[in-house]
Amino acid sequence: MSSQELTSLHQRWTAYQALPRLTDHWYWRPGWRTDRQFYTWHLTFEHQPELHRLVTDLHQHLVLPGLDLVPLNGLHLTMQGIGFTDEVTDADVHAIVAEARRRCAVLPPLELTLGPVDPDAEGVGLLVQPWDRVERLRVTLRAAIGAVWPAVPESADGFRPHVTIAYSGSPAPTEPIRSQLANLRDRPPARVTLNEVSLIALRRDDHTYRWTTVATAPLSGI
Repeated sequence: MSSQELTSLHQRWTAYQALPRLTDHWYWRPGWRTDRQFYTWHLTFEHQPELHRLVTDLHQHLVLPGLDLVPLNGLHLTMQGIGFTDEVTDADVHAIVAEARRRCAVLPPLELTLGPVDPDAEGVGLLVQPWDRVERLRVTLRAAIGAVWPAVPESADGFRPHVTIAYSGSPAPTEPIRSQLANLRDRPPARVTLNEVSLIALRRDDHTYRWTTVATAPLSGI
């Protein structure tokens, strides 16, 4: 683990000790509503049995008031948003996908570890390591968007790779969750190898994120 990742993990765990209550993750952010979808690049984890075993084990200990467990088919790592589907033209989507495929083809598959648990006010996540590989992919995706649009949505700064396994669904007390997490922090991380990044149309459905895959960009390392 690099010093950057270790520092983040320590600082966030220390802050969590002083957190009295969760913050509801599911408040409506600007522009969102039940009938709207959002184009975004994500890493998804459909065929990762080692990760699924780890998350299933952790979930058994996190059936607690205030937490909404993320189903295995909902695990994701948010990379880079594009915009609401009713505001982005099909032509722009096709152009961005073409640019992303061309640029991502030279990147090798992502070999990452996920864990240990890394909580905050809005949920329980898994630390992703190493950050630099994920950050390189995000820079590549932003460059693909920038080749089509004059401005790239979202800030280039403040990105922290993580995979959420439980979202906070109410302002519940954190003490019971902290007690459980303290016993889960020594679980060995799961290893994953990811061969593509996905452009999805994301929607919210009853305290769960769902999506339709629009396109993928292979990470071929060629």
